[in-house]
Amino acid sequence: MGVKIKDIPKDERPRERLIINGVEKLSNEELLAIVLKTGTTGSSAKDLSNTLLSKLGSIKKLNDVNLEYLKHFKGIGISKACNLLASIELGKRINKEVDKIKDIKLTNCELVYKFYKEKIGDKKQEYFFAVYLDNNKKIIEDKLLFIGTVNYSLVHPREVFKEAYLLGASAIICVHNHPGGNSIPSNQDYEITRNLVKAGNILGIKVLDHIIVCKNNYYSFLENDDLDF
Repeated sequence: MGVKIKDIPKDERPRERLIINGVEKLSNEELLAIVLKTGTTGSSAKDLSNTLLSKLGSIKKLNDVNLEYLKHFKGIGISKACNLLASIELGKRINKEVDKIKDIKLTNCELVYKFYKEKIGDKKQEYFFAVYLDNNKKIIEDKLLFIGTVNYSLVHPREVFKEAYLLGASAIICVHNHPGGNSIPSNQDYEITRNLVKAGNILGIKVLDHIIVCKNNYYSFLENDDLDF
């Protein structure tokens, strides 16, 4: 049976410290202990929290953990893992500047960037999305079309515009990320954009922009007058 919080001296219990001192006064270990609730035989929830954070090396690495990792961490079962992952996801959603993109009327490129920087800004692979809009520039839907190195053989206009027809879209914004953190377009990015713009002009579905997203910056073909092919 795990060591319970009640077995810890009262003035050291995370919940009591939160009530008395306020949540902002608690350490990372204490906050995590409240989420985990109990520890394991011979160690408290606070000890377990400290072990987990030491193993990860940084509180920010909690963003990268998944169910499989947590299930195999000694002292964390399915219940604890689910509580922790739910808490992490809530934190991410609270901090999003734009929490959803569907049904939003597009007014500027930065709005798209703010949404996708949280979604794919720190991904280790390239993700390519197409955002589909109606006549009033209201976003109908977004579709993840490809994962992996973005190149012309994968990002074919046929796949991009097929979804546009199915959704009845009048315009498209393409979005993909650069895992390295440099948002400057590559020659491949220019080639892809050129082909999509030309296809859109023929099909009557305008490509409004291609936005390259990184965690801390972005590049808009529209804002840089790079759509005149």
